[in-house]
Amino acid sequence: MFANSSPVVSNQTGPHERLEATVRRHLSQPWRAPLAEHDRRAFDQARQWLGEDARPLILDSGCGTGRSSVALARRFPEAKVLGLDQSDHRLRRGERRFGEALPENLRLVRCDCAGFWRLAEDAGWRLRRHYLLYPNPWPKSAHLKRRWHGHPVFPHLLALGGELEARSNWRLYLQELAAALALAGVEASLQPLPEDEAALTDFEEKYRLSGHELWRLTATLR
Repeated sequence: MFANSSPVVSNQTGPHERLEATVRRHLSQPWRAPLAEHDRRAFDQARQWLGEDARPLILDSGCGTGRSSVALARRFPEAKVLGLDQSDHRLRRGERRFGEALPENLRLVRCDCAGFWRLAEDAGWRLRRHYLLYPNPWPKSAHLKRRWHGHPVFPHLLALGGELEARSNWRLYLQELAAALALAGVEASLQPLPEDEAALTDFEEKYRLSGHELWRLTATLR
């Protein structure tokens, strides 16, 4: 793992000037974009895997190769964990990497998180925990609507409930997320990630070795 990751560079010096208007619009207007058939198939497969199991559910959205999903499944053996990622390549790398070491309470799912979240809400799912670990921060100001808190799926993320944890090496991303949550009536805590905390993802390990300051946001979505 090379310690050569560059810091996030953005033309923003503070929260996006359109953040509040964007979030309020998404909170007031349902997102009616068509759902992709491959997301429906992925959701059906995940639902079949869960079956009638009454254990609490944890989502690791944007799990990449699944390192964080494996760690979470081991940390919470009393729960079932779904690791979601849109990249078949990354998920296959994870399956090769962990092989038979994949915990029995973990399933890696290829899907678009936005579509999966909508289907999960429609199905009445309620989460115990939801992790957003080092999502693409889309640091250009023109890309606000690609950040999860600026995306029209944001209300569906809220509706799934649970203990939300998001991490980033760009504090402003999490400051915006906290502001978006506040607009929805949710209080969030934003703190530096302790240096002695075990890295959950390859990105986190690389950023730490590169000398980046790391941040963690937590909030209860209920």
